Order: sequence, then C-alpha cells, then structure tokens
Amino acid sequence: MLCFCPCFDHDNDRTSDLDPVLLISGIGGSILNSKRKKLGFDTRVWIRILLADLEFKKKLWSLYNPQTGYTETLDKDTEIVVPDDDYGLYAIDILDPSPFVKCIHLKEVYYFHDMIDMLVGCGYKKGTTLFGYGYDFRQSNRIEKLMEDLKVKLETAYKASGGRKVNIISHSMGGLLVMCFLSLHHEVFLKYVSQWICIACPFQGAPGCINDSLLTGLQFVEGLESFFFVSRWTMHQLLVECPSIYEMLANPDFKWKKQPEIQVWRKHSTDGETSIELDSYGPVESITLFREALRHNELTYDGRTVALPFNFAISRWAAETRQVLNNAKLPDGVRFYNIYGISFDTPFDVCYGSKASPIEDLSEICHSMPQYSYVDGDETVSAESAKADGFAAVERVAIAARHRELLSDKTVFQHIQKWLGVGQKVSIRSKTSRVSDAHSK
Repeated sequence: MLCFCPCFDHDNDRTSDLDPVLLISGIGGSILNSKRKKLGFDTRVWIRILLADLEFKKKLWSLYNPQTGYTETLDKDTEIVVPDDDYGLYAIDILDPSPFVKCIHLKEVYYFHDMIDMLVGCGYKKGTTLFGYGYDFRQSNRIEKLMEDLKVKLETAYKASGGRKVNIISHSMGGLLVMCFLSLHHEVFLKYVSQWICIACPFQGAPGCINDSLLTGLQFVEGLESFFFVSRWTMHQLLVECPSIYEMLANPDFKWKKQPEIQVWRKHSTDGETSIELDSYGPVESITLFREALRHNELTYDGRTVALPFNFAISRWAAETRQVLNNAKLPDGVRFYNIYGISFDTPFDVCYGSKASPIEDLSEICHSMPQYSYVDGDETVSAESAKADGFAAVERVAIAARHRELLSDKTVFQHIQKWLGVGQKVSIRSKTSRVSDAHSK
C-alpha cells in the first residue's frame, strides 16, 4: 500500500532522528478490562458494544475508598486493568477493537487511531519513538499509581529512543493528568520531557458537562447508536464515585467572563402562598445543591442497596487537586503548545425544571433532563477554559472542530507535524502567533 501522508519519508534512517512521542488519553479514552484476581481472565468492560450496560454494572460500578484515595469496584473478585499491548497504544487506539466494530467502522470508538496512523506515516516507530499511555480514568488525576505509571512510561520512551527527550501529546483530561505530574514531579518532568502539545484540556473545568454528569449522568453517544452503549443512568452511578469527575468541576477561583451556574425552577411556599422562582447556584453554592439532589441516590448491586450520595470526601480531595494544578509551573526549556476547539455550542449553564413544570424536591433533578445555555467551544470544553492554561505557550491555536474530532483533524495534524519538525508548514488557513491565540476556520 502507498502512504499519502505529506510527511512520509522512505528513508528508514530518519526514524532514529525523531524524538519520541507519548500520546495520553482523556476521560473515557482508554480500554478498561475487568480481570479476575484468581484466574487472571480479562473481560473488556469499557468500551464494548455487545452487553455494554450489563457488563458495566457488574464489573465497573464502584465505590470511593477515602482511606486509600482510590475508587474500587463493587465486585471484590475482580480488578480493573488497562492493557499495555502495542507499547500502550492498543488501549487508546480503537476503544472497542472487536471485528464487528472494525467492520462497520463505528467512528465514535476510534480514538487516537487516526493520529497514530499519521505519526507512523511520518516515520515514528511503535516501541522506539511512539508510545501510548492509557489509564484508569475513574481515579484522581494525581493518584500515586497514575503518577508512577506515567513516570515509568516517560522513562521507557526516553531509553528506547536512545536518551532523547519525549514529546507529550495529551487530549482532554489527559492534560490535567500531565499538569498534576508536572506539579508533583517537576524534576522528573524536566528530565524526560522536551515539549508538551495539549489538545482540548479543561484547564478551568468543564462546568456544563460535569455539573450535569454528577446530577443526571453522561451519554457518550446520542441517537439510535446510544442503545448499544452504556445508558446515561448507569454511567451516572459510576461518575458519582469518580474523583476525576469532581476534579473537572468549574474552578471557583478562576475569573470567568460570567460564572457558570446551575439553575433550578423551583416551587416555593411561604405563608400559604406559592411562587415559582428561578434559583441559581455558582461553583461554590453548587455543592449544597449536589448534596440535596443526590441525598436519596442509590443503586442495587448483587441483591443489596448501595447508597451513592454526593461524596464530600471526594470533593475535599478534588479541592486539593485544584491546588496541585494551580502550583504547576512549566520548566525553562520545555515548550508548550495549546490546541483548543471553537465554533460549536458548548454547554455552560445548566437548568432543570421549567416555569410550567417546576422542581418541588431537589432530588427530582436526578430524574430530569437538562436545558443548557451555551458558549463557544468544542461541544464539551469551552474555549475560555481550554485556552486558560496559565503557561507561557509558544503558540495557542483555535481549531473549528468538536472535542473528539480534534484528534483526527487535518489542520491539527499539520500543526503537530510542524511542532514536531516532521511535516510541511501549516496551511494558510491558520493564523498563528507566538504571543496571541491563533484561529483556524
């Protein structure tokens, strides 16, 4: 087969001249397997199409352990593991690699696939100059195991390439993971990392999506295809116990153009008179709303009822994570680039109930559907949050693409090739600046 990648080079010796690349996934961007502790047998539980909801409930529903800081599965006979096949690339390539999905080419589960193909076409070699890092995205972005595994992955890429520093390309929440590592392991980061290309990171949170995820759940796929995926409510019962979700709530200390809000149309009764009012909750006040709305939340597992209220232990942990993120400083000599999405309506404020059908008890929110107000972004992360990295970026580039589609966008590829020094110059569709944001339309 012929390769039509613009940066393809038939000179195999060129591979040895490339600095290694490490791809780091975001939330939901890694294959998760359930492994039996005694027999060692693996079952893929995320993502899978067939029996998705059933296997998710059996193998992935979890509880947070405040003693360890880890979220642990309710099934005590199993543990969640991330496959490290193909030098870590398998877990972040096609998230359901079953023959059926490959046959129908279900684009929703093709994650880093196109970027991996692009980099291989540019001369990168798996296991020598190209690696992937998938992780258990239920956990905190600063939990010890994730930090240690990332350190090992960086060291592996560094040694395999003959002592060359690593170029990190992160997507979405993967940027927060890298930021935590930068903050907590500054000297290790400096030793192994040459440059960091960050794509669609919710640096200051993703308020619209995350607020609603804690209250009503998350639907990764809409329309007819959603029947083959994990349901919104099933996903909700996991996310309530995931530190990573709490760590993406809106940063209350960030100077938003307009503070994100949760709004609730409520029926109030005072002195025998009833009124309907729109109550608003900012990032700090929302904690009270979460507590009230989730106070009756529970699931049934293996014949027993498990309470899942708003988890204040996770909330406190997430507040400490925000301080870790705030303390991150980019080392001298490490180049940082930021790509973020624009031109798509992105949830910001979220509203429950209506004037005609108000919420009487806040617990009703968990069984309602949200209405959003929107800002500019990539449909998941607002441009305001994604470009507020706090670093001295070499370039910030805005691309008109959706959150996941940024990983297969041709203009994104052109920028990455330029920054890695392996491709053609960026097309005239883009305007870039070393001191201001760039926009691709």
